[in-house]
Amino acid sequence: MLDEHDRSVTYDVLNFEANALAERIGHRCLVFSLCRNEMGSVLGYTAFVNNGIVPVMINSHLEEMLLDNLLKTYSPEYLWVPKDQVEPFSSMTREYEAYDYVLLKTGFPVKYPLYDELGLLITTSGSTGSPKLVRQSYTNILDNAISIANYLKLDDTERPITTLPMNYVYGLSIINSHFLVGATLLLTDKGLMQKEFWSFFKEAEATSFGGVPYTYEMLDRLRFYRMELPSLRTMTQAGGKITPELHEKFAVYAEENGKNFVVMYGAAEATSRMGYLPPEKAVEKKGSMGIPIPGGKFMLLGNDGREITEPFTTGELVYEGKNVTLGYAEKGEDLILGDERNGRLETGDMAQFDSDGYYYIVGRKKRFLKLYGNRVNLDEIDRMIKGKFEIEVASAGVDDHMYIFVTDEKMADPVREYVIEKTKLNPGAFKSVIIDEIPKNESGKIQYKELVKFYET
Repeated sequence: MLDEHDRSVTYDVLNFEANALAERIGHRCLVFSLCRNEMGSVLGYTAFVNNGIVPVMINSHLEEMLLDNLLKTYSPEYLWVPKDQVEPFSSMTREYEAYDYVLLKTGFPVKYPLYDELGLLITTSGSTGSPKLVRQSYTNILDNAISIANYLKLDDTERPITTLPMNYVYGLSIINSHFLVGATLLLTDKGLMQKEFWSFFKEAEATSFGGVPYTYEMLDRLRFYRMELPSLRTMTQAGGKITPELHEKFAVYAEENGKNFVVMYGAAEATSRMGYLPPEKAVEKKGSMGIPIPGGKFMLLGNDGREITEPFTTGELVYEGKNVTLGYAEKGEDLILGDERNGRLETGDMAQFDSDGYYYIVGRKKRFLKLYGNRVNLDEIDRMIKGKFEIEVASAGVDDHMYIFVTDEKMADPVREYVIEKTKLNPGAFKSVIIDEIPKNESGKIQYKELVKFYET
């Protein structure tokens, strides 16, 4: 590992330090790990997962009240926290310290039993302080890391730079798959909009980065295509559907510059990845999320529950594979639960496949409205507007009332008129709403529930 302060840690040293931390705990138990893209955070994760200690991966910036609620819900035996965040936990006992992180013994009287195969717990989409956590097994973690390393053709010459938080499944999958092959992880908490990020990128000769759709929207605005990044080999994208227009821009850039652009599909409930689009197909199959990862299987189910076998027919996407997680936990008593999914995940995404077997996400099962009897796919409306105007937008609402949220007052009327023209539906069903910013979580996904308060404005 190498960080932006030019500190480095070899695998031998990492293993030694991780074992020392694990020995201090000494037994299998639950630990809350407050994550940052820093050496101490990665050290803790390595120590816990490799030694049968179960970490709950939490953003170190989580609001104090939400963290308190999680602590009360799950009663972890230890906390692994950044040194500069120890003060709120002054009643707890310091047990160990390494790489600017501190191990604290909580003193909670309740210790919930843990299922033998439970490897870690993580929030869905890297999101907030909800007590609902995804239970990942050791088999889930290893199988998915092997599959990702396989289809990305990773080896020990890779130098991925962190662009996503490690408490988010996508960010964690990058760490897992690269550690598996002995690559050099480049650690930074700096963002893409900061000069320090790009300075570190160039100095450390980063070979890859990952991003959600919002990441690529920002890169597009930054005129990324003009940057001189000779060390860059691969760009990966997941965390939601990128617009076909933006997909094509980055795919063409990659093709013309001898780099790989790999669109992927996944979810916390499948450890991380379920599908990927081979880079050689990135231009030809723009808009597609690809094919199943090695070892996985897709199928589409119609409304009648039967498997769809005809191309270009919409159904719910179902995935099967060893990386399908055990299920959810919503309280401490759930940590003893076994495998509730048995390798099968109904994703809630509506999809189609083409005549070559490549899959396309067309919307969410629940992201639909009925407008005067007509079923409208809100995700498709968002993509249509973004493709036309290249602006931030989010559509939501209730039956017979669609609200189109924009951040630019000048675009409110043109966007509404465009949607009316394209849908050919009653203009009274549509209203543009101007807000300061589109609410997103830390992984860049739009938080549609936050928009409800603006209805009828």
